[in-house]
Amino acid sequence: MHGLVNKGLQRFLTDTYGEDVWANIAKATRLPQEGFEALLTYDISMTHGVLNEAAHQLGKSSDMLLEDLGTYLVSAAKMEPIRRLLRFGGIDFPDFVMSLDELPERARLAVPNLILPELDIRELGPEEYEIFVRSDFGCFGRVLAGMLRAMADDYGCLSLIEWAATNARDETVTVKVLDGAHAEAKEFVLSAEAAQ
Repeated sequence: MHGLVNKGLQRFLTDTYGEDVWANIAKATRLPQEGFEALLTYDISMTHGVLNEAAHQLGKSSDMLLEDLGTYLVSAAKMEPIRRLLRFGGIDFPDFVMSLDELPERARLAVPNLILPELDIRELGPEEYEIFVRSDFGCFGRVLAGMLRAMADDYGCLSLIEWAATNARDETVTVKVLDGAHAEAKEFVLSAEAAQ
């Protein structure tokens, strides 16, 4: 697993639950307290180990933590570059959802050796979509569901988002737009400098 993904998990746990919680997780999983290096690659078992230990220590399911991680990646102020990368995907939420299959390629422009899951989007009907997620990690669908909830909010869109797994590698996230203009969308401008 790319260190950038692991570092995102570490940052989420530290920012959300505190340095002491991270220190306990790192100790229990035999990681150095400073945690993961963003530019290294780690065995996937380390990522699973950190996630399972965090779920154990926090009394939450790993599924809940993964969805919360997805929300954090979009909504936390420190993660603004990720939000900006995602907002380039569409002028409204349905347009964004239909562009998700381009996301792995866009991410590789920024981080060439970052491998994201395969995404296949199908339109089921008017403003209703099914996203097939395939990865060796087997949990990216949960992260994607959290990201989609946060992005729907970012676009001011009321949506129903549901996750399901068919096996260890394949997951499905369904998206149904209930109200595309439910609230005012958050501000987004093309230039990062103009946004400051």
